[in-house]
Parts: sequence; structure tokens; C-alpha cells
Amino acid sequence: MIRNVVVGRLLPDVSAEQVETALQALRDLRVEGVELRMVSGVDLGLREGNASYAITVDLDDEDAYRVYDRDEEHNRIRRELFAPISASIERIQFRLPG
Repeated sequence: MIRNVVVGRLLPDVSAEQVETALQALRDLRVEGVELRMVSGVDLGLREGNASYAITVDLDDEDAYRVYDRDEEHNRIRRELFAPISASIERIQFRLPG
């Protein structure tokens, strides 16, 4: 199993509604032939300097990740909803044990 982790920092003056709209679009995303197990949320502010939001997606294998990564709607959400509100976005994919 592959875990994709995305951590982003928001630009100044981005509203909570903008962030929730972007996160909900990803939660609602369906990619044909790929099972997505997604968790996402905004930072609780418990520690100074944290990122603003995080997304984790678990996928069966590398092929499923590649299909998800290239999906047209997924890329539209990244381009139209996350890019305009994010100062930075970092990603990592790693294999889960077991």
C-alpha cells in the first residue's frame, strides 16, 4: 500500500470556506478503477509554525497512485482550487509496512 501525504501552507487572507471547498472537492473525488482512502483537515493551531492543511491518500500500489496522480479531475482540483490559495505545497509518497 502507498500513502500519499500532502502538506500545504495557505496564502494570507484565504478564507476557511475556500479551504473547505478545496478539501471537500478532493473528498468527493472518484477515480475510476482506483480505491481512494482519504483523510484531510486543517491545522488546529496547537503549535506555532505548522502547515495549514494536510491530506493523506492511501492507494493499493504504485500503479493506482499514477492513475490518481494523472486523473483529469484531480488535476483540475489541484490547479483551480489548491494552487490559488496555497503559498506552498509539499508531497511525499511512501510504502506502508505490511
